[in-house]
Amino acid sequence: MRTSHIICPLPMQRGLAIFALLIAPAAASPALAQGSAQSEAEAIVLRPLSFFKVNDLDFGSIIASGTSGTVRLAPDGTRSRTGGVTLAGGGGEPARFAGLGTPNRQVNISLGSNSIWITGPGVRMRVRDFEIGSTPTAILSTSPTRFRITSPLGNYNFPVGGTLEVGANQAPGDYSGTFTITLNYL
Repeated sequence: MRTSHIICPLPMQRGLAIFALLIAPAAASPALAQGSAQSEAEAIVLRPLSFFKVNDLDFGSIIASGTSGTVRLAPDGTRSRTGGVTLAGGGGEPARFAGLGTPNRQVNISLGSNSIWITGPGVRMRVRDFEIGSTPTAILSTSPTRFRITSPLGNYNFPVGGTLEVGANQAPGDYSGTFTITLNYL
């Protein structure tokens, strides 16, 4: 069995209901909590024929011994060692650069110096044999290495690895230095 209900509010009740709906937002406003927060928005706007650093060259954690050795970080991120150096953890990351240029344009890439010194709490260490990730991998030097921008949009990126010379009994701590990459668009 079904029942149906029809509600017909009286005119006075209708007026009260409309009045209640109109004042409800105003009455509720003082009870609302207000707060504000700020955030930053960032963007990199590239001009044609430009590039920037995405991340730094990081040889990762290593353990020195009484014998000197080297740590090689390839552009693909693999690490290897020689001598008395032990690789600790899975760290290590090649430097990465990116930019924007004209598609099919050739670019010369070179270093400011073939080797650099990094400093920290102990004797400084040398970084040498910088390598650019390309096919095949090329050793970078002050003489330019050439690549072509193959992306139809003109964007490109490349990793850079290198070899770190670790001294015997190298003091523990963080070591850092800088190197310069130069691009010349042809």
